[in-house]
Amino acid sequence: MTAELIVLLVVVVTALAFDFTNGFHDTGNAMATSIATGALRPKVAVALSASLNLIGAFLSVEVAATVAKGVVNLNSVGGDALLLIVFAGLVGGIIWNLATWLLGLPSSSSHALFGGLIGAAIASIGMSGVEWQGVIGKVVVPALLAPVVAALVAAVGTRLVYRLASKVPEESKEKGFRIGQVGSASLVSLAHGTNDAQKTMGVIFLALVAHGTISADAEMPFWVKFSCAVAIALGTYLGGWRIIRTLGKGLVEIAAPQGMAAESSSAAIILTSSHLGLPLSTTHVATGSILGTGLGRKGAEVRWGIAGRMAVAWLITLPSAGLVGAACWAVAHFVGGLPGVLVVFAALVVLAALMYARSRKQPIDSGNVNDEWSEREAPAVTAPENDTHTTVRDGSQG
Repeated sequence: MTAELIVLLVVVVTALAFDFTNGFHDTGNAMATSIATGALRPKVAVALSASLNLIGAFLSVEVAATVAKGVVNLNSVGGDALLLIVFAGLVGGIIWNLATWLLGLPSSSSHALFGGLIGAAIASIGMSGVEWQGVIGKVVVPALLAPVVAALVAAVGTRLVYRLASKVPEESKEKGFRIGQVGSASLVSLAHGTNDAQKTMGVIFLALVAHGTISADAEMPFWVKFSCAVAIALGTYLGGWRIIRTLGKGLVEIAAPQGMAAESSSAAIILTSSHLGLPLSTTHVATGSILGTGLGRKGAEVRWGIAGRMAVAWLITLPSAGLVGAACWAVAHFVGGLPGVLVVFAALVVLAALMYARSRKQPIDSGNVNDEWSEREAPAVTAPENDTHTTVRDGSQG
């Protein structure tokens, strides 16, 4: 086995690891409101979401094509240099995903990936290494518009839902909306598979082109589709409970009608973006929709402090992941070849282990994800000593 093939295998494994983190980082986008309102039990919700993510990953490759050909300038770099850029970018994305998961912040996995790739490309070959037109038109502009549009759609939808159901008996209304939530949350999960799993497919496609295994004009190999679908589904099943808690309990106190409006809004926007080949952040869409339901329901409480911290995380995701991607490229390039890639990969494993160990000190799981939110909680879920509303139990970590 040649050194070049080993590097390719490491890159593919790292890409699937990113896909896995994307799954558990974004589970809350689909299921946080259904879990918060009791429409679905937590473990049932993540199992349903994982199954639909798996199916959704096979429905489209438009987003994968955008990632493969619209971020890194393939005319400026190729071969081992491109492989190193892809690898460093993936490491940058994974580290940001794990850090924000540890803090309970629903930031964008998509932007973490793009930031890592952009940072590594700039470090390697300068500004010309990035397809800026594609990045601005298909990443930056949608990122600015998506949460605003989602919030407006969800706010209008919530107001309409409450108005139309005003004369329905409360018991029947609550039961009906919870059933509606299951359907709309399922649609979001399916939409997430059609959008987010494609991003890792695009990255692996880039790596295969760099290695010379396939040409830039080739079709997406089936094994790439299958492995990415399985990786994101497994990650989704793991849960990502810290972020589910922030979205379901920390941002807005959600009732079933709001949950259905939020999920319906998210599904419509994400599916539209997948059809257009826009690698939209499902986190931005879902968070905007949840915020919109708070605006659309009279008397609802919106925790603007938490929303502000989320917005800050969104703003720094691209540059932060870019800096990590650039640093990883520099280390791997300095050490050189296969040893450099293995050094960075080992550092990633160590950092991931340390963050997981830190999370075990305050575990959030399916048993306590719905505990009453305390105003003393930050986006990183904590358990204040004198707060009787927030309990933390031992259990499996999401």
